[in-house]
Amino acid sequence: MAVFYSFHYEHDVNRVQLVEKMGAIEGQPILNSQDWEQIRRGGNAAIEKWIDDQMKWKSAVIVLIGKETASRPWVKYEIEKAWNIKKPLLGIYIHGLSSMGKVDSKGANPLASHGIQPFDPTQTDWLSGKIDSKATYNYLKDHLKMWATQGKTRLW
Repeated sequence: MAVFYSFHYEHDVNRVQLVEKMGAIEGQPILNSQDWEQIRRGGNAAIEKWIDDQMKWKSAVIVLIGKETASRPWVKYEIEKAWNIKKPLLGIYIHGLSSMGKVDSKGANPLASHGIQPFDPTQTDWLSGKIDSKATYNYLKDHLKMWATQGKTRLW
């Protein structure tokens, strides 16, 4: 199963790379910053073409949701594109994964308008109540493949 990952690049690329390196499912190549900048220099048409080409042959679209994901214009484009071409679409919160040694606060659900409730693998330490990033990583790794098959598709 190969999926398309939708996410806010600048804020969450380190968390997304953790998801990719889990090896639970295959996703599109995560661009390094130089490759992303090269595509961005081509303007909106070049970005749309890259997204469309990458999404075309993927079995599902997974929105990896961080603190700022819901407000990102390209994430919104990817969600609408997936919905309109009837790709299975799901969301997974990733704020509980460590990025440079820090977890983040939970972001808004960018899939709410489509009636999709994201999966949330976030685990907390029962003593402190704080996010346990290692337990979150392990929980996500154990469930990602199963969740990837449960995307919601537009039926009409």
